[in-house]
Amino acid sequence: MKQKTFYITTPIYYASGNLHIGHAYTTTICDTIAGYKKMRGYDVYYLTGTDEHGEKVQKKAAAAGLTPQAFVDDLVVNIKNLWQVLRIQNNDFIRTTEARHQATVSAIFSQLLAQGDIYKGEYEGWYCTPCEAFWTESQLHEGHLCPDCGRPVYRATEETYFFRMSKYADQLIRYYNDHPGFIEPESRKNEMMNNFLLPGLEDLSVSRTSFDWGIPVQEDPKHVVYVWIDALSNYISALGYKNDSSNLFDRFWHNDDDHEILHVVGKEIVRFHVIYWPIMLLALGLPLPTKIFAHGWIVMKDGKMSKSVGNVVYPEMLIARYGLDALRYFVTTCIPFGQDGLFTPELFLENVNTDLVNNYGNLVSRTAAMIQKYTQGVVPTYAGVKTPFDADLEAAMLQAKVQYEHAMDAFHIDQGARAAFELLSKANKYIDDTQPWALAKDPNQTAALQSVLTHLALVIKAGTILLSPFLIDAPQRVYASYGITDTHYDHAFDWHGMDGAIVTKAAALFPRLDLTLESEYIRRQMGGQ
Repeated sequence: MKQKTFYITTPIYYASGNLHIGHAYTTTICDTIAGYKKMRGYDVYYLTGTDEHGEKVQKKAAAAGLTPQAFVDDLVVNIKNLWQVLRIQNNDFIRTTEARHQATVSAIFSQLLAQGDIYKGEYEGWYCTPCEAFWTESQLHEGHLCPDCGRPVYRATEETYFFRMSKYADQLIRYYNDHPGFIEPESRKNEMMNNFLLPGLEDLSVSRTSFDWGIPVQEDPKHVVYVWIDALSNYISALGYKNDSSNLFDRFWHNDDDHEILHVVGKEIVRFHVIYWPIMLLALGLPLPTKIFAHGWIVMKDGKMSKSVGNVVYPEMLIARYGLDALRYFVTTCIPFGQDGLFTPELFLENVNTDLVNNYGNLVSRTAAMIQKYTQGVVPTYAGVKTPFDADLEAAMLQAKVQYEHAMDAFHIDQGARAAFELLSKANKYIDDTQPWALAKDPNQTAALQSVLTHLALVIKAGTILLSPFLIDAPQRVYASYGITDTHYDHAFDWHGMDGAIVTKAAALFPRLDLTLESEYIRRQMGGQ
């Protein structure tokens, strides 16, 4: 059977400062989804990267006494180092300053210009430098503030090339209506329709002359290609579109039953991805992505993270103190995917203690100790249902598999992780119900005791495989401790999958955290960044 493909992308991150937990959130989400798809047998390609052009970068570089290229080079080193710390398994890292990307952008601009979708004109409007966006008077917030970032805008007039967005607006509306799952959550699609498409889409300024840090327009070099044609093209430039002879574009850029394309973006840039990018693809005659998922933000009790407020959380600090799995668990499991999620030190610590320490870690260590004590470290052979509680646990395993796949296939990864943790929780209750320590005292209950230990080992194997896209270190330690060599997803729920496995004692998976002590530590680190 032909192997299905799955192409997943993060937004390319703007190279103007170091990244925080919000950036780690998006990248870890994509890494988790990519890991799940690999586990299910897909041919996966995972892309991330950096957006390195624009007026803001040029000004920040000048303020730092650096050339723009040197400025972004330094930042990219830090970003790549962070992805290594997070153990992100991306296949490629695209930079908009790379020659391959610039070749694609130039070719796209020239094609759109030649076919009449781009034309020269003059733009006058309210411009926000941090967002690199023009706004109309009616779109501004009171006091002439940017509707996206809330900062002041200024009046700007300059010669520009425009993209005929209006030409494709009706076609895009039809596409939305014909493909109801194209944008998630549904609320994002409704917002785009009501605020931008239905009132009438304006043509888009796609070049600038007021700065030169960008890709020159070949036909008119005093212009540089403006941010969105430059930035959004990364999703196909990385696959070799119009820049080399690789087969990556032909292999992954399809939208049919055998191919999926998923863009994961933050809600603040959804408009550019679900309006500008699809229209660019329509004009180029290319397939549109299968889905664009716009997630929410990680917010603090006092609002969005801000260096000036002193509430920014950097992932390196949490990883150094609590381990990589604690951070990956929190951002993928404790934030409803598609909605804003709250971060407080207490919430982070409480969730780690509840799920990782009490639920998962405690189950693994208790079960290993009992197998060593009662069956000399060997998992007994599965012999069917032997206690009044076995059938319910087996049913719970199969139900967890169904719930997990349903959630993960829909990219509701928080619900997928929750299905796994609920199974582990039921196994902990199963221990309390069956009381293996009591069964061990009765020679007539040997078969029941062995069944309990086998069922617990099976749940631990299944639950660990389900959690393997989310966690990095803990699954490997469990596999080693429980003698699990077959970690293939299709064998996760094999009733004989743990027969005869040798279980060895291992250190606790996760240390219990002192909430008072550790919450004070996190707050000190946040204030000191």
